[in-house]
Formats: sequence, C-alpha cells, structure tokens
Amino acid sequence: MLIVEESTQPGPAARRVEIVERKGLGHPDSICDAVAEASAVALVRVYRETLGFLPHFNLDKALLVAGRTECRFGGGRVLEPARFVVGDRATLSVGGTLIPAAAVVEQAVRAWLREHLPHADAVHHFAVQVDLKPGSAELSRIMRPGVRRAVANDTSATVGFAPLSTTEALVLEAERHLNGLDFKSRFPGSGEDVKVMAVRIDRRVSLTIAMPLVDAFVPSESRYFEAKEAIAHELQAHLLATSGAFDAIDVTLNALDEPGHGPEGVYLSVIGTSAEAGDSGEVGRGNGISGLISPGRPAGAEAVAGKNPVSHVGKIYSFLARRMAERIQVLDGVSAATVWLVSRIGAPVDEPQTAAAELALEPGASLGDLRGGVRDAVEAELADVGALCEKLGRGELAVC
Repeated sequence: MLIVEESTQPGPAARRVEIVERKGLGHPDSICDAVAEASAVALVRVYRETLGFLPHFNLDKALLVAGRTECRFGGGRVLEPARFVVGDRATLSVGGTLIPAAAVVEQAVRAWLREHLPHADAVHHFAVQVDLKPGSAELSRIMRPGVRRAVANDTSATVGFAPLSTTEALVLEAERHLNGLDFKSRFPGSGEDVKVMAVRIDRRVSLTIAMPLVDAFVPSESRYFEAKEAIAHELQAHLLATSGAFDAIDVTLNALDEPGHGPEGVYLSVIGTSAEAGDSGEVGRGNGISGLISPGRPAGAEAVAGKNPVSHVGKIYSFLARRMAERIQVLDGVSAATVWLVSRIGAPVDEPQTAAAELALEPGASLGDLRGGVRDAVEAELADVGALCEKLGRGELAVC
C-alpha cells in the first residue's frame, strides 16, 4: 500500500530554530556503530566464501566500556584498556562446517581500530569480548540454502528524508573537515573524537564542538590554548568560505576548559577518543544513516549497524526509505520528501506492508500531478532492493 500526501508542517530550514548534532569518527557511539558494521561485513564475506550462502546472523548489540588513562602535558599513559563487548546471534555451524564467527568479529574490530584511531594501539589499548549464540530456529529457517526470495525477519518501521538542510550540511562538513586528512596533517595533535552541536536561530548558527588534543603533542597549558584558538579560527574560516547560507557562524571549541587547572582543566586525551576514560558507547546511540542526529526530523527506532543485510528490514528499509526520498525529491514541483516504510515479518522484503510519502511542494505544484511519479520512484527502488542488499553486504554504504 502506498499513501502520498502533502506536508502540512514546515521543514527544519523553515523554522526559526534548528538543532543538529553529529558524533564524529572517534566518538564512542560512532566507534560502536562502525565496528559492528565492519564485523557484519567481515562475517558476510566469510559465510559466503565458506558456505556459498548467507545464513542468519545479527551483530547489532555492542558496547564500548571506557577504560582509564592518566593525561599529562607531553604525554600520558593508558592505565586500563577500554573494552568492546559484542554479544548477539550468529550461525556457528552448517552441516558440520564450523564458522569461527567470534574470531572473525575480533579481527574486524581490531582492524577497524588500527585503521581509524592512529594514536591508539589496537591490541593493548582495547580489550575485545565476543559472545555469539545461534539464532532461533524459526529465524534461521528463512535464510536456509535454496531460499530464492528474501523475507523480512522483523516487523520494523523506518523513515528517510531528502534533502539535507543547510544546517545539516554544515554540521557534516564541520566534522568531516576536522577529521579529514588535510586538517590532521596540519593539526596532528587533534583527536578523532569530534562532536558537533549546531543551534541555528534564523540565519545565525552557533557550533559547540568537542575535540580532544592528544597530550603527547601538547607540552604545556599555554600551548594547549594556543592550539585550541588556532583550530577554532581555522574551522570558522573554512565554514564561512564554503557556506554562504548564514549571516554568521560562531564556533566554540571545548567549552568546559578553564585555564589555571593544568591537565584537569583542559580536554586532553592519550589516544584521541574519550572512550579511553571519559565516555562509553553503544550501537544505536549515535548518528542515523544521514550521518546526523536531527531532533526536528522524524526518526525510527532501529539501530542499523551490524544488522543482517539481506533480511533485516530495520537496516534495509532505513536505506531504502532514504533512497526513495532522494528520488522523489528531485521530481519537478517537489522541494522535500519524507518516506516511511513498514515491514511485516515473513513477507518478502520487496513488499512492504505500508509505504507513505509526505511531500513539500513548490508553489503552484499539484499533488495529483505528482502521484504517478512518486509511485514510479517507490517501485523502482523496490525493484532494485537486491542490489541495495549486495552493497550493504559489501560495506559500501556508511551506517553512521
């Protein structure tokens, strides 16, 4: 069933106040999402290479427990490693063939850490605990060999929207710039744990940013505040140069800092992420697949990272709804689109129980004239859902 209606509510960009957040690459919640997804992609590859098909699994339950460190100007030390706990469901054997799923997950975790957290030691600064159990017989049955048409393994509701507002685009740009290769080459002591909170009031936006400085690169308190000022100025200049949508862009970096208190009065880190001592993380508490947390947008409750890419509609439909919204939004007469998808467990993945599209129209556009185009867009994405699942299985689409 497809329902198409006109939006009666102003979008985020039309409101006087807009709030947008992004938890960056090294934030504990983002680390959990990324690691869970990397583990799922690795397990998909091993299953297909070993068994020739993809059996039941889900790896979307992961926790990162903060460790303990001692920060010092000039370089501190890790006192106790942070700990990853991954516990969920996986197929551990088929017809006598054993699958070393726990080992696959641990290797994927440490590989991600080595690649993305350059100031950390993936072996000594993180402990990894993996506890996987077989899934239920009923859910495992729907992914047995010879099943030609994937069916939903859950009843889920998801939502996607397009396009991003200018504030959302600004927040993405801010974090990606701070974690970009060019910026890191010029500010090598900046950590990866970047969190950006934007508050836009009319055409003025205020960014509150948290980003630790790695203590080995900071010999003194005065050098810390010099680096902090330089970073804030550089980011503000970059954003003003790349976005003309705002009358003013204010940047506040590490707002808790207070001079005169030594290492305890500034945001230092030994390995570049607050997971070392200050904050724990969990799958599903970070960004949506837009890369953002936008309180003014409708949102589903699904944690996408680590879910099975072939039958778990909480994952598949999250991406599918966004792709539908993007395709609808470019239709003549449509300025923005939001799409909701609802699955029913046991039904084919390409047959959602309900699809609903809400459109913001350009002046003079008619909803009646657009219904056919919306239907075509929805049907085209449903017909291509198999290709979407393959991309998810290969890890080609970012989950956070």
